[in-house]
Amino acid sequence: MRKCCKNHGQHHCEHWHNHIKGFACRLTMPRKLIVDFMSTAKGHLSAEEVYTQLKEQEPSIGIATVYRTLELLTKAAIVHKFDFGDGRARYEFAQGPGALGHHHHLVCINCKRIIDYKDFIDEETELLKRTEAALSKKYNFKITNHLIQFYGICDKCKE
Repeated sequence: MRKCCKNHGQHHCEHWHNHIKGFACRLTMPRKLIVDFMSTAKGHLSAEEVYTQLKEQEPSIGIATVYRTLELLTKAAIVHKFDFGDGRARYEFAQGPGALGHHHHLVCINCKRIIDYKDFIDEETELLKRTEAALSKKYNFKITNHLIQFYGICDKCKE
């Protein structure tokens, strides 16, 4: 299979590229590069971290392009944007083969470590469905997503 991006097949890339075009945006080479990078990136990266890593591959990419593209990808629901209280927006791939799937976060308030977890998702989903239905009805509000983050002290900082 011909590859259009570094780590994925043609069908995978076409999906994301068409999704971006659906937002009336041109699919520039830097945008392609950022989507490909984010689809394989591990962790919750800041725009500066994305820029630093991509600059090695593509010296012409600018920090402003990375910021604008990450915001575009957030609006297109290709990446999720988080605020973990460390003063920088963090991003992770939202859906598709490179994504972690639905999960929540534990954030250490001491070292800022972020732990992804999927344990108890079924239990949380059941509770959230009831809560969302009640909130939607009470406030006539269509809920499209939610974010759960627990803050505390991680095992390494407790020692």
